[in-house]
Order: sequence, then C-alpha cells, then structure tokens
Amino acid sequence: QVQLVESGGGLVQAGGSLRLSCVASGRSFSSSTMGWFRQPPGKEREFVAQIGWSGGTSYADSVKGRFTISTDNAKNTIYLQMNSLKPEDMAVYFCAVAVMTPRFNYWGQGTQVTVSS
Repeated sequence: QVQLVESGGGLVQAGGSLRLSCVASGRSFSSSTMGWFRQPPGKEREFVAQIGWSGGTSYADSVKGRFTISTDNAKNTIYLQMNSLKPEDMAVYFCAVAVMTPRFNYWGQGTQVTVSS
C-alpha cells in the first residue's frame, strides 16, 4: 500500500525559508512522477512543482525561482525547498505521486505552511 507522509511545515516570516519533506513507502517510485500541490485557505488545490523519473522538473509560475523540488531516491523522499516565502504562499502543502498513470493518484495528508507578514 502506497503511503506518503509530509513534514517540515510551520510558521515562518515573510522572506524566510522552509524545507518540506515527503517520505514515500509501499513500492518503488523510481519510475514515477512526484509532485507538490498546495491549497490556500478558501481556495482550490493548485499545482506547485513536479519532478519526473528522469529528473526533469516543472514549476508553477508563482513559485519559479523561489522553490526547488528534488528527490533522494535512496530514501524514497521528495523535498520542496521554499525560499523568499510570501504571505500568499500560506497553504496546506501536499505531496503526490503518479504510479502507473500520468495523473497523480496517491496523496499525502498535508502539512501546514503559515507565512506571517
């Protein structure tokens, strides 16, 4: 059974940094696309970043140049390094993986990121 567990959220001042982690278990993810999404208060969930099995990455325009997604395949862990955080980055952040499908079909429970101005 695939499980994703996020950590690293918290309270940070605007301009600060946080690194989110997501440990994946239950199978090999070496050929899977992995990603991060977020859901701001009162809004729909939105795409943040993804990384493919070959290492290719893509980002939402709103986070380009500030956020970096990476993986440690040996640890089955996905990271999201978030720098220069803004109040509008405040959201619940979810990691996700696409297993045997082009769509993300497994999700973590989320971790709260709060950015104070």
